[in-house]
Amino acid sequence: MAVLSVHNVALRGISACVPSLREDNMDLPLIPQNQRDTFVKTTGIRYRRIAGQGTTAADLCRISTERLLRELGWQASDIELLIFVTQTPDYVIPNSASIIQQQLGLPKTCLAMDINLGCSGYVYGLSVIGSLLQNMPGKRGLLLVGDCSSAIVSARDKATYPLFSDAGSATAIEYKEGEIWHFNLQTDGAGYEDIMVKGGGMRHPFGPDSLREHEYAAGEVRSDLQMKLDGVNIFNFALREVAPNIETLLRASQTDQASIDFFVLHQANKLILECVRKKLKEDSSRFPYSLHDFGNTSSASIPVTIVAQLQEALRAQDRRLLLCGFGVGLSWGSAIVPAHSLQIIDLIEI
Repeated sequence: MAVLSVHNVALRGISACVPSLREDNMDLPLIPQNQRDTFVKTTGIRYRRIAGQGTTAADLCRISTERLLRELGWQASDIELLIFVTQTPDYVIPNSASIIQQQLGLPKTCLAMDINLGCSGYVYGLSVIGSLLQNMPGKRGLLLVGDCSSAIVSARDKATYPLFSDAGSATAIEYKEGEIWHFNLQTDGAGYEDIMVKGGGMRHPFGPDSLREHEYAAGEVRSDLQMKLDGVNIFNFALREVAPNIETLLRASQTDQASIDFFVLHQANKLILECVRKKLKEDSSRFPYSLHDFGNTSSASIPVTIVAQLQEALRAQDRRLLLCGFGVGLSWGSAIVPAHSLQIIDLIEI
């Protein structure tokens, strides 16, 4: 496993942007009326945010970034590194980070690149941007993480449609001597089919049958261009791997679990998160959730949860965060990151 430390980088601020359009699972015809209460109670998801036509994950992340830079008082010319993590990019070619670099007016000396990751993307993204910035004394970087998953799920598929939501985020990071981040990152490609969009890539190119919908089970109708989710396999994977990954990171970094102020996990569903929390024997007050109001926002779920649930707690004093993402890939990882009086921007709605 990839247990590693990143030195001399610090979080400075976090912002998140969600669409103003909100759908209520209690009104969703896809779920039989007599099952809606149970669904919301089990998954924890009542409301989902849906991006309007023409709004992309890159747009949500760019809006988050503009607000964050303004609140921090950072200039575009200060940014030397931009990383965009998404699985719903604007184009196959070119990469979205290059377009965002131009839109934000960042200098041509800025390194800009995309990373294709979903649920684990925020933790993996922090490891990449931190590893680069630790070798760039005096420099600043931006980690943009987001997805518009509503564009790739079928409204006739009860396995995916009631779960996923849209959001974008921006995290400001800079070089600072003395700070240390710790990571434990893992992958198991044997489960790659458990969450996937089969069609549209080079292995299964777009063709005459790509848009044809198939009924795989009652209430599970989708095309090859829409997401497939094996909920049972993902649930078992999360129960098997997430808590041990966190425990290994705590041991490897010689961190007392009691010293962690908040455990911020990817918001997959409430049942998974509660099982992980109980395995770790943690109090619910240290496990913030944003599922009820925002659903599963894929790679953006950790920053959305921080903005929606921890704004005042992180503004008020120094904290230590344990972050954990898990899912598509299959990939998963956790991070221990200090948070020193972070600038947490009010949630942006568009």
